[in-house]
Formats: sequence, C-alpha cells, structure tokens
Amino acid sequence: MAACLSCLAGYVDAIGFIKTGGFFVSFMSGNSTRVGVGLAAGATHGAIAAGLIGCFLIGVVAGAVVGHLAGRYRRIGVLALVAIFLTVAALSGGLGSAVPAIVAMVMAMGAENAVFTEAGEVRIGLTYMTGTLVKLGQRVSAALFGGDPLAWLPYFLLWAGLIAGAVAGASAYGRFGMAALWGAVVATVILMGVAARLGPDPEWR
Repeated sequence: MAACLSCLAGYVDAIGFIKTGGFFVSFMSGNSTRVGVGLAAGATHGAIAAGLIGCFLIGVVAGAVVGHLAGRYRRIGVLALVAIFLTVAALSGGLGSAVPAIVAMVMAMGAENAVFTEAGEVRIGLTYMTGTLVKLGQRVSAALFGGDPLAWLPYFLLWAGLIAGAVAGASAYGRFGMAALWGAVVATVILMGVAARLGPDPEWR
C-alpha cells in the first residue's frame, strides 16, 4: 500500500511539475532550493516556491488533524481528505483555474504523508525519496556484511513506485492535460477501499 501511495505521489507530482513549468507539488526539498535561488537572484520564482511550501504545510496539518480525529480509521480518513483535495484539483483544472488546482494538489500531497504515522511522527515518507534512498543504500551495505539480504527491497519498492507514478503522470498529462488528475482521484478511492479491507489501524495510539 505504501508503494502504491508513493506511486500516486509521483503521478501527481509529474502533472504538477509539467503544469507549473518546473515546480513541485510533493517534493518540497526541490521547492526549498528554488526559494534560495530566487532569493539570491531576486527572482519571482522564489516567492512561488515559498507559496507552494506553505500550501504543503497546510495540507500536512490538515492530514494530521483528520488522522487524529479518525482514530483507528486514520488511513481511511486521511485518504478521504486526499481524495477531496484531488477532486477539487481535477474540477478546477477542468474549468481552466490553474492556481486553485495546483494549490489543491499540493495540499493533497501534504495530507498524504499522514497515512502512516506512529505516535504523531511520520513512519513512512511517501512524497520524498532522499531518506528512502539513504536507507536503501544502508540496507544494501548491511547485506554485504551478512545482514538480511532482502531488507533493502521495501525501500526500493517505494522509490520504484514514485518513478513509475511519475512516468504514468507525465504520459497521462501529455494525453489528457489536467483531466489526468481524475486518474489520481480514482486511484485514491481504490486505496481507500484497500484500507477499509485492512480494517482499523492496529498501530493507532
């Protein structure tokens, strides 16, 4: 499920990246770099990147609040919020309102990170891969010295999911434009069904 959510993040991020001409809707490290470069160069793209980061933070807060209120059904509640944000994005994009669409996409990606939390902390990062790649490399290194030979696989699947989603998102945007976001809405609803089948979150506190 985590790999599928990572795939969803890659899909949405690719659409946002193309639509905005080089900004990210899920990868805030990239936008943070753009803020710094914009400040140094006195360019307006720094302000745009800062605005996206602010929207992402709002999404994170919203996801955390909904997850807390949903209790043992956190995964379903957070995914429902993500589906709502993505629906708003798809509707806005269909109406030609690019700014509201991008804002809703960014908030959806911020909220998605609340799906897997433990004791108030994110347990699995879904929209950023730097930490995942570091852990992947560490597990490969451990395997070379007699550790679990497959401990790296979950981290590889997360990274591969993001890449696969980005390929799908870029391809879908090229064919359908912002209407490609409806694919993300459908995928999120399907993942809500998977979460429902899994039942209440046993790790909720």
